[in-house]
This record gives sequence, C-alpha cells and structure tokens, in this order.
Amino acid sequence: MTQRLRPDAGYLRKQGPAQVLVRAFREAAEGQRIRIAHYSIQGNHLHLVVEAENALALARGIQGLSVRIARRLNARVGRRGPVFADRYHSHVLESRREVANAVRYVTGNYVHHAREHLPPGFRDPLATNPFEPLAQPKLWLLRIGWQAEPASRARVFEPP
Repeated sequence: MTQRLRPDAGYLRKQGPAQVLVRAFREAAEGQRIRIAHYSIQGNHLHLVVEAENALALARGIQGLSVRIARRLNARVGRRGPVFADRYHSHVLESRREVANAVRYVTGNYVHHAREHLPPGFRDPLATNPFEPLAQPKLWLLRIGWQAEPASRARVFEPP
C-alpha cells in the first residue's frame, strides 16, 4: 500500500513527523482491521505491507490510520486541513515472489534511492527490517512463505 502526502504537509523523514508516524504504525500494527507487517517512511509518501481479512477491512483500517496520522501531523505543525494528497493505492499480493519483492521494495526503498549518499551497510531507521515485522503476520505467505522461494528461482537475500 502506498499513500502520498500533500506538498504542504511537510517532509516526513524529519525526526518529529517520523516519530508521529512510527507511533501511529505501532498502535495500529495489530489492530482489529489491519495488521501492519512492514513500513517505510519516505519524504512525501508511505509504503506499508499490511494484512486484512477483506477489502472493506483494509479500507476501514487504512482510513482510521490516515485520520490518526493526519490529526497528529497537523497538531505537530499547527496546521489544519487534509494531509494526504489522494486515496491510498493498494495491490493484493498473491504469490511468494510478489510478497518477497514487496517486502524487499518497502524495507529497502530509501536505501535504493539514496544509495550513492549512504555508507555501505546502511539500514534505514525509518523502515522495518525485512526479518523483523512490526506485527507478526497471521498468513503463511507473509509470515514465512515469502522467504521460502523454490531454490530454482530464489534470489540471495540474507538477514543482516
């Protein structure tokens, strides 16, 4: 799931906004509607890997999370109005490869885009570790299935 912020909402990778986001993710991580397994905070958008029972649960869970984030970010900077630019974008992951690619993408997104400016072995503090989800997934595919690709197609991806 990806959700973009409005340009006037500020830069998310600053310490204050990032703390607001991480706190909101932790509170919502094992919610009744969604479970947030992985996240990555970028400058103007968020990436999340979440589990939900169905599309309605996903929509309601993300709506609640978005309201919580918007209220807290607005209060922090003393502004009013919408924080998110538009609706969230989601994609249902259906195979081991899709889940593995999504986890790699989300947890390594900042490093991928800023790699020339980062020291070797840098681990993004504003993203989850691929092997340490925020909330323990219930579904096999996200819990361990993504790590168990068949050997003939497996990519090397070792824990740090």
